[in-house]
Amino acid sequence: MEKPTAPSCEKNREPILEVLREHFADRRHVLEIGSGTGQHAIFFAEHLPHLRWQTSDRAENLPGITAWLQEAALPNTSLPLELDVTAAWPEQRHDAVFSANTLHIMPWSAVECLFARLPDVLAANARLVIYGPFNYGGQFTSDSNAAFDSWLKEKAPHQGIRDFERVHALAQAAGLELVEDRAMPSNNRCLVWQALS
Repeated sequence: MEKPTAPSCEKNREPILEVLREHFADRRHVLEIGSGTGQHAIFFAEHLPHLRWQTSDRAENLPGITAWLQEAALPNTSLPLELDVTAAWPEQRHDAVFSANTLHIMPWSAVECLFARLPDVLAANARLVIYGPFNYGGQFTSDSNAAFDSWLKEKAPHQGIRDFERVHALAQAAGLELVEDRAMPSNNRCLVWQALS
């Protein structure tokens, strides 16, 4: 099959890699939630060979992810897992979780489900990295983010840029402590949390 592509993956992968080099340096098993096309997975797995990178997404996205993984044939990736955050989750635990550009796509109720279920898949002292746009104090951080939010809501009313404070409250309820909130290109952020136990 023809592999799906997301131009944003090509643009943001290098800045995200710098974050992962630092925060996943001592990690071993990463669960990527919402792997999308699979482009991020093969790029990060290739540049961080000490990590076992496990992709996951909803069923309709798995063939595209599989096409990228099979073409790359990296030794530290395996077939993607089917994962709808509002349904059954895999039973294995991971010492790292990564997700990019997902929270503003899924309904808020699914964001709540994601954080509520994280303790079931996080190993002791696991680390969580989430990339994407966020609002602060209920305000957009740029005109481009405001325009992006309007575009998202036109596509689907349940979509939209999330408030950092609300997301952080979910993370705290899941037993996570904020380690870093790093500014990224194009008015995005990388949020890093550490499990307290």
